Amino acid sequence: MSLVRTRPGLVATIMPAAITRWTRVMGWLLVITNIGIVGTGGLVRLTGSGMGCETWPYCTEGSLTPTPEMGIHGLIEFGNRTLTGVLVIVALLAFLSVIRLRATRRELPVLSFLVGLGIIVQAVVGGITVWLHLHPSIVGLHYLISAALVALATAFLVRVYATPGPRARIVPRAYAITTHVTTLAVTVTVVVGILLTGAGPHAGDDAAARNGLDPIFWQHVHSWPAYITLVLTLVLVSGAIRLPRTTGLQRWTGLLLGIELLQIAVGLWQARTGLPIALVNIHMVLAVALVAAMVAVVMSLKAPLSSVAPATEREVAHTEAS
Repeated sequence: MSLVRTRPGLVATIMPAAITRWTRVMGWLLVITNIGIVGTGGLVRLTGSGMGCETWPYCTEGSLTPTPEMGIHGLIEFGNRTLTGVLVIVALLAFLSVIRLRATRRELPVLSFLVGLGIIVQAVVGGITVWLHLHPSIVGLHYLISAALVALATAFLVRVYATPGPRARIVPRAYAITTHVTTLAVTVTVVVGILLTGAGPHAGDDAAARNGLDPIFWQHVHSWPAYITLVLTLVLVSGAIRLPRTTGLQRWTGLLLGIELLQIAVGLWQARTGLPIALVNIHMVLAVALVAAMVAVVMSLKAPLSSVAPATEREVAHTEAS
């Protein structure tokens, strides 16, 4: 018997037959990169570099990459485009890390495939954004797709850590309803924030159109669903305290609340200081982080039947009764 242990082949590492550390790493990278590109995309718009590359997929009519004449704006815009390639690679590796599980964990390859497909669609929408000279509606759609990709990536990550098997609700019905209403409030908050961005001063280019909405009024409209979300989240946090810790809801609702409080603080700060680009960019990134946390909360409402202990079932039933 050989005393030398052989390392698994590269193919077996990249395409394991079970959930491994590699799979979990790819899940985290899928979430981090999709949140991160929102920050770099925000930097493009906030620095006025939205037309740094004047066409797509080329940067100029005669060059795929920025030329020296384009200056820093060309480098910023092209840098963000280049990161799209990184996202595609991460999505591909995430897909390969679960492809051999398609018979037992079908949702994992489906979710990772949808993320990869969405990234390609997002790249095309980005090109249309440049062709239409940063029309606010297309820019808003561009951001909304990013939020959807973050949601899908988060769902993938949560299910990577989940126990497989038929799933059932493990929280009281009222708690589940409140969670879904909170999800709706988060969605409205993000959408109204996108509309507000289309009315604000950071258009990505001096010649870019605005949507014509009154930014002062829409700042107040934006705050309404945000504060409703905060109140609903406080209800979720207080309810999670009464649920078994094994649901994970105490952790995820706490994270959701923390992001909301930080987001509100940054939002008020930026509104009172003339929308400095650093604060606006942080606000944009926190918005998709909020989406990720909300997805994690929603996906914690159910668990595999095989992993629900009898004691947990009794405690949930007692909570519903009370």
